This record gives sequence, structure tokens and C-alpha cells, in this order.
Amino acid sequence: MKAINRLKKNEDFRKVYQKRNSMANRLLIIYISKNEYEFNRVGFTVSKKVGKSVVRSRVKRLLNESYRLNDDKVLQGYDIIFVARDTSAESTYKEVESAMIHLLKKMKLIKR
Repeated sequence: MKAINRLKKNEDFRKVYQKRNSMANRLLIIYISKNEYEFNRVGFTVSKKVGKSVVRSRVKRLLNESYRLNDDKVLQGYDIIFVARDTSAESTYKEVESAMIHLLKKMKLIKR
């Protein structure tokens, strides 16, 4: 994923959280907000409840790769934040990817 397509600043995360447009499943929580760009900006949050730094980094890598491989299926023009729940610590790549696709479909962000 290109660096320009990442949400990095705290103020950007807060703007998306304030919209309160969210949905959750067993592994992830998704927050979305329209942005003024023609591309998506994505952020990943993994709290210390998930595990130690090695586990948190692994979950972030799984989330990043899942989104990267499915980016072409997602509608453009949104800020998207994925928050990992503590159950995601022991999940596999396929489980994380299916949870992500499930949430994107529920939020109607998958292209037809």
C-alpha cells in the first residue's frame, strides 16, 4: 500500500471516529467516513489488549495484507479504520481476510 493511502495523523483518526459509522464482527471493528479524495485512506488499530508487541505487529501485518490484496474490490473515496479485537490474536490469515470482506460487504463498500 502506498504511504499516501495510509491514515497516520491522530486528527484523521478522530474525524473518522466522530462520524460513528461503524460495524463489528467477532475479529474486527470497521469505521468509515467519506473523504474528499478519489482514493481510500486506511488505518489499522491494534490495542495492547490483543497481546504483546510481536502479536500486535503480526495482526497489523495480516490486516495490511488482507486489505492490500482486496483493495481493487473496494469502492474509492473513503477513510477506513480497522480495529482488531482481542480474538484476532490467534486467528489465521484466512479468518482475518474473511472478517474484513464480511465487514466491507455489510458497509456496502464492495464493488458489484
